[in-house]
Amino acid sequence: MRSCRALQATAVVKSSLQLKLKTSTEDTCISLIKQCHTLKSLKALHASILRSLHLHLHSLTNLISHYASLGSISYAYTLFSHCNSFSNDAFLWNVMLRGLVDNAHYHRTFLLYTRMPYLHIAPDNFTFPFLLKACASLRILNLGSQLHAHAFVYGYSSHVFVANSLISMYAKCGLFPVSERVFDKMPQRSIVSWSAMIGACLQCGFHEQGLLLFTRMLDQGIKPNRASILNATACVRRENAAHHMHRVIMDNVLDNDHSVQNATMLMFARCGRIDIARSLFDAFTYKDLVCWASMIDAYARADLPLEALLLFNQMRLQCVLPDSITLLAVIQACSILASLHLARTLHAVIIRCFLECQLELDTAVLDLYMKCGSLTYARKVFDNMKGRNIISWSTMLSGYGMHGHGKEALHLFDQMKALIKPDHVTFVSILSACSHAGLINEGWECFDSMVRDFGVTPTSEHYACMVDLLGRAGQLNQALEFIEKMPVRPEAGVWGALLGACRIHSNVELAEIAAKSLLNLDAKNPGRYVLLSNIYASLGKRREAYRIRNLMKSRGVKKKVGWTSIEIKGKMYTFVAGDRANPEMDLIYSELGKLMERIRQEGYIPDVSFVLHDVEGETKEMMLYAHSEKLAIVFGLIKLGHESSIRITKNLRVCGDCHTATKFISKVTGREIVVRDSQRFHHFMNGTCSCGDYW
Repeated sequence: MRSCRALQATAVVKSSLQLKLKTSTEDTCISLIKQCHTLKSLKALHASILRSLHLHLHSLTNLISHYASLGSISYAYTLFSHCNSFSNDAFLWNVMLRGLVDNAHYHRTFLLYTRMPYLHIAPDNFTFPFLLKACASLRILNLGSQLHAHAFVYGYSSHVFVANSLISMYAKCGLFPVSERVFDKMPQRSIVSWSAMIGACLQCGFHEQGLLLFTRMLDQGIKPNRASILNATACVRRENAAHHMHRVIMDNVLDNDHSVQNATMLMFARCGRIDIARSLFDAFTYKDLVCWASMIDAYARADLPLEALLLFNQMRLQCVLPDSITLLAVIQACSILASLHLARTLHAVIIRCFLECQLELDTAVLDLYMKCGSLTYARKVFDNMKGRNIISWSTMLSGYGMHGHGKEALHLFDQMKALIKPDHVTFVSILSACSHAGLINEGWECFDSMVRDFGVTPTSEHYACMVDLLGRAGQLNQALEFIEKMPVRPEAGVWGALLGACRIHSNVELAEIAAKSLLNLDAKNPGRYVLLSNIYASLGKRREAYRIRNLMKSRGVKKKVGWTSIEIKGKMYTFVAGDRANPEMDLIYSELGKLMERIRQEGYIPDVSFVLHDVEGETKEMMLYAHSEKLAIVFGLIKLGHESSIRITKNLRVCGDCHTATKFISKVTGREIVVRDSQRFHHFMNGTCSCGDYW
């Protein structure tokens, strides 16, 4: 009975629609087309139109456009192909070109354009923007330049619509000077022109130039629109500029625009004012998913993972379902903490939210497990992936390298080469794996095969891996010779690899050569100064060590505060050197003293060269004992079961004395200790470390 009534109701609707169409004008027909919000309803209307009316050009173009906007490019193109009576109308072709571009059918867009001259259809000022957008999306510079020439021949190259598109296209293809030239030669500029040029500055990384252009626009009395504000806020990198931009937004009454609010929040976070960003976030009357994801991502980028995870939990309590972008930000936060418990919990959330696998998320989870120290879980994710791309393979290779499993990495690399061509990122991963495992011959073979077998030109990153490989083997002179013969100028990473090798092998002469270049190329990196200072200190050259520390201070470079975290029963605990904040510090120091005595009896000798303070030897030893790594390990020994592995995370390179002490601790306690530092993973077991004492 119900089905009969439903059929009767449908019939009534159809007959009513046909009656409307029979008595309608073309404007009514177009209005009905625009009211269709689903493909099914549009097809039904289309069928009724065919039965009741003769299609005019305006109705036809609206139908094609609406089919394309609903994602049915096949229906749109079929309808377009049968428009023989209007086949020479440029407007109709522009509608079809736009539909193809909006649905990312870029190559078909170009093919359709090539048909126009054969049918004697001249492109107009609306044709070229669609084509240039397709070029920009594919980053095809040659074709974009040809289209520029076509626009010039047809007399549209200076037209504001076309010029705006040329500015964006050249910027996305990496030719910023040409974008500038197009902008400067424009006889007339709209607000869209200014916005496009500021966007070009942003695209090419010229942030200060983008802000200067925005100021110039304001000085000419041009009122900013939403797009120009969004591009300009993304260019801001300094706090004073952020406050100025915020005033401009307020003065132009754009502060209630949701996208602008979100951009303002991100702007302050990017400038280091995460507190202002959070206050803006809290003041939003409406928080959509983009807003939540942006704030979570801001916390993760600001190295505030706990705040990011807390906000994510608040979002879920508000019944806001995360998307892949939000989850990628949360994964980044989890990877900073290196918490295996949190990683597994988040993985479960992802599985519930996305029943079908998403390659990008799967790869991120794979990377997360590796950064949490679990190659077992990482490999399970990798093996269960329904599809793998170059990033997935490279990530798994990198994971094996971080954990010192060079042989496994090479075996996986062989499997990969049979299925997919490796790229420059893949070679960085495999060379790094060879370096961490000390596989010199295999590393050279991989390096030589880059150009020979795969046509991949080595970059500074690949050369840095090779310097690191030679340095690990103690071949420091060969490493320097390799650097001197490089066909490209050595960058900071190359000299940094040599300096790291000099630290391990106590070669101060080569360390000074590396540092001379390094402290100019990477003058704001505190790690470089600390490393050189430690080399001097380890050789008893305390005056030189102090000189480097003073140079660091005079240049305004601040040493990062070292901390070590450990997860106990789902809760993160963080320690710094000499920490007294934990309520159980008295017990921790008591147990630490006993542990130090045990490992001394096994042969541990404190390396006081890592203490630069001018104090007595006994005091130096006490300062070493209070390093954050040791405090976290002792806390884990107190709180975790006797069979549990101890996993800690250090935000800097692990201290040499702590590395030695941890080997002894693993021996006397019989515990596996996994340490993740800024360089790699260290797996300590029975008095040895997986890194082979080079990190």
